Amino acid sequence: MNLEPQKAMNPDLSAVRQDLDSFKDEFKLHLSGFDPNMPGHPQVMPTDMILRQAPRTVRMEGSGISLSHEIRLEMGLQLDEHFCALNVALHQYTKHHFLTEGAESFLNLHELLTEHIDKTQEHIDEIGERVARLGVVPTAHPVTQHEISYIKHEVEGRYTMRDFLRNDLEHELKIQGMLRKTIDRAHQLKDFGTVEVLEDILVEREDLGYHLWSLLEDDTLVRGMNHLLDRRGNIADARSINPNLQ
Repeated sequence: MNLEPQKAMNPDLSAVRQDLDSFKDEFKLHLSGFDPNMPGHPQVMPTDMILRQAPRTVRMEGSGISLSHEIRLEMGLQLDEHFCALNVALHQYTKHHFLTEGAESFLNLHELLTEHIDKTQEHIDEIGERVARLGVVPTAHPVTQHEISYIKHEVEGRYTMRDFLRNDLEHELKIQGMLRKTIDRAHQLKDFGTVEVLEDILVEREDLGYHLWSLLEDDTLVRGMNHLLDRRGNIADARSINPNLQ
């Protein structure tokens, strides 16, 4: 018996690592206020609505939270990027939920993605509430959300289930890394309310990432059966055919 662990890298997990190595983990704090070049922002202000606050800005007079204007703005903008990223992740999870297929995937994976969708919706609500409580306007336009988000939706079309799960895992790992950066910064700024919100979300995102990573692991029942059936001289191939069968 060979007790040495296999050293070959799972190609799906290797692709995830390569993508993460090229990921630019920086927040777009400079994107604040109206920008006519930004999707969802007006080139001409509407005359039939009363503007009370521009997008991705913070209320100057405060919002009942004893943090300075500068801290509330920085934390609110970082949280808004998480808000946008989770909305992108939700759209991608929903697509994959609709397109699950295969004997080993359709029911179990369909249900697992339902759990991921539900958790993501919860986290969107929790972060969006925190953004508003800090006095910042959450980004709501779907095209603008994708522009601001630090993760991007996969290209349109149907791909293999492993491709879907690998893309979702890349999202989860990027979200986790960015959440840690905000948690660390919130500690520095003594924004402990944001810390508490994000720490709980981070633990649950790690759980979702672990689900996806486990599904992409190289040792599976389906691959194991294929290896057996494809071997030269295997039982299935060597079996004689009943001549009475037409």
